Amino acid sequence: MFQFGGFNMMFPEAVRVFKASYKCFSVSMLPGNERQEIENGGKIIMPASALDVLTRLNIDYPMLFKLVNFKDSRYTHAGVLEFVADEGKCYLPYWMMVNLLLKEGDILSIENVSLPVAKDSKFQPCSIDFLDITNPKAVLENALRNFACLTTGDVIAIKYNKKVYELRVLETKPGDAVSIIECDMNVDFEAPVGYKDQVKDNKTDEESQDHVMEEVMETFAGAGVRLDGKKKKENQLDTKGVKKIMARGIPDYDYKFGQLTFDRSVKPITDRVVETDSNPAPTNEGFHGHGFSMKKLRK
Repeated sequence: MFQFGGFNMMFPEAVRVFKASYKCFSVSMLPGNERQEIENGGKIIMPASALDVLTRLNIDYPMLFKLVNFKDSRYTHAGVLEFVADEGKCYLPYWMMVNLLLKEGDILSIENVSLPVAKDSKFQPCSIDFLDITNPKAVLENALRNFACLTTGDVIAIKYNKKVYELRVLETKPGDAVSIIECDMNVDFEAPVGYKDQVKDNKTDEESQDHVMEEVMETFAGAGVRLDGKKKKENQLDTKGVKKIMARGIPDYDYKFGQLTFDRSVKPITDRVVETDSNPAPTNEGFHGHGFSMKKLRK
């Protein structure tokens, strides 16, 4: 059903409003081969009769439309991809139908609008999985090439590496609805939904682990005892306030949890010199033994 002002030959520029109501369906219901690329954008498919009416009106290009669900008081904005739908029907990406609270076959009102060119926008991923993308800004900018406009409050869907990511449009400037066709728009991100809760949970887990380790250290606090029953050497005894070099294999009983100490005074094993007696006792003893021949002597 079309609604537009009467055609006035004297003032053709005054007639610029296009309004129509259609039964809306998701793109998956479009006859013919499956067209998944339409789901990954923000454009709709309208009937050929709509194009015939639009060409007679002096409207602004590119063609942008306001989609309104009067039943639930929801609206959004979209561009048009093709005029190949059956008469009385229009086809929308599924994420757009979800935003408008529409079901298959519900009535949707469409009217042409003129939107300002976008300058700034802010998005909030609906899942922390979006952080797994190496360059999320580049991925989003590439996906927005299939969109004609953005509306504040919408939850758009983009596809990357065979996975669908949802992002809420938190802000658009200079208006609540903007055109993003051939524009230089600044893109910003808000922390994903659930990100702060995850950080809080991770911090709680770390504090819990620290508490457990402290309890473990307190449990094993005490003096060391040799397995052979002998007393430890003086250089192995604990002395507070005195820097000591622990022998290899002897634990540091003064170790504080969460602190790493690098003792640069300890020489590597390869640089250590075995202590020997500086004045060894002289000896005249040589090699004592008997010689043997492999060949037997003849008698």
